[in-house]
Amino acid sequence: MSSFIKVVKKFPRVFWISNILELFERWGWYGFYNGFFALYLTSAKEDGALGFSNFEKGAIMGTGSMILYFLPVITGAIADRVGYKKVLILSFTAYIISFFMLSQFESFSLIFTAFICLAVAGALFKPIISGTVARVTTDETSSLGFGIFYMIVNIGGFIGPFISSLVYKHSWDNVFYISIATMAINYLLVLFIYREPSVEKTSKTFIQNIGIAFKNIGITLIDWRYLLFLLIIGIFWSAYNQFYYSFPVFLDQWVDVGRIAATLNLPPDKVTTVTITSLASFYIILFQLIISSYTAKLKPLNSIMAGISVLAIGLAMMFISTNPWIPVLGILIFAIGEMASSPKTQEYIGRIAPPDRKALYMGTSFLPIAFGHFIAGIISGKPYEILADKQHLLEKAVAQRGFTIQPVSDTFTQSDYYSQAQQLFGMDSGQLNEYLWSEFHPSKVWILFAGMALSASILLYLYNRFVLNGREINGGGKNI
Repeated sequence: MSSFIKVVKKFPRVFWISNILELFERWGWYGFYNGFFALYLTSAKEDGALGFSNFEKGAIMGTGSMILYFLPVITGAIADRVGYKKVLILSFTAYIISFFMLSQFESFSLIFTAFICLAVAGALFKPIISGTVARVTTDETSSLGFGIFYMIVNIGGFIGPFISSLVYKHSWDNVFYISIATMAINYLLVLFIYREPSVEKTSKTFIQNIGIAFKNIGITLIDWRYLLFLLIIGIFWSAYNQFYYSFPVFLDQWVDVGRIAATLNLPPDKVTTVTITSLASFYIILFQLIISSYTAKLKPLNSIMAGISVLAIGLAMMFISTNPWIPVLGILIFAIGEMASSPKTQEYIGRIAPPDRKALYMGTSFLPIAFGHFIAGIISGKPYEILADKQHLLEKAVAQRGFTIQPVSDTFTQSDYYSQAQQLFGMDSGQLNEYLWSEFHPSKVWILFAGMALSASILLYLYNRFVLNGREINGGGKNI
């Protein structure tokens, strides 16, 4: 304990300020993104949401999130050239403006533009705080420093959606206002308290720095075996991101989460879709150290394969039943799989990289995440809509019965459509929900999502067996 306190005392002031910035940024981002955003995009207009199709939702979330994870190759170069503090001020300014635009806009094109602006704000922020932590820690303090940093990430990732779950039912705009407030706090912290860490001066221009970054990416991707690994991990991220893209919509449409509140003797509005999705970060806060201590005994590739397989089981449980306790258990299993696989991906890349190219290889670790978000957006669009979207399946049932109901429009709402369908079918809302569930089996969407995750695990096994010939590299400077 004394050695722990001794190391903690060695962290400079800017380290703690950086972690506070990370906490509020993750609070603002995940409070908006985790569960809430997909619901806001697809829920009915008469409920104050936007009423977009799943295809439109996938296009917005997939494109913007891809940009968020790809742009740091450029924004990192901007920060190194211009200075961390100036870029942080720009980032939080863009965050505040973007969240305000998202709260005000209603058309697809404007919401799409606002989310792209938000992604750029995130891309400006993303490389700076981790870069600050790296610059102000030493060989002695870096392990604990990044451990604290990642704990803060998950704390913010839990607080944000949990708070959002308490307020969004009263007004969707409340979530945007909370996110604006967290970014405003960060803006003030950067303006008056944050101090620029020392940065090594360079004679290279901004354009040269960007050129070097893209050249370095090209150098690593020439290694076809490494490129193959990144593509397989990209498939994993495509499945993983359905937790943000499709699960909130599925949960809201098909599962009565109020049954959980009734079991726990809570008011019905105290347990919502966003409350349930916030559990993933809560589980990670509780169990990450336990899972990490176990996976530390495994080779990285074996841990990644096992973790993805476990995650696939959790993903299946999240979509397979209308009993709300099944998705809750599924989220726990999903989180265990994430804890076993995601951190080990970084470790594996670090191990297989040649000694003189470790920074280059680690710099490309964001590429499969960007690729995964892009594919996730596509999969959560039309494929999800055809298999599991309640409005689509109801329209299909109406056509099969030979009934005629006018399409949903600004004057004929989704609620009007459901009310007329209930009259024509002679069912109340619960009976109609059960009929659609048993007739069209929307739960079968689990096969698509869990199958993608499981295929990534199987491909990693084949990769290990036939590309690496069963020999996992443990450093030593050999390329795979």
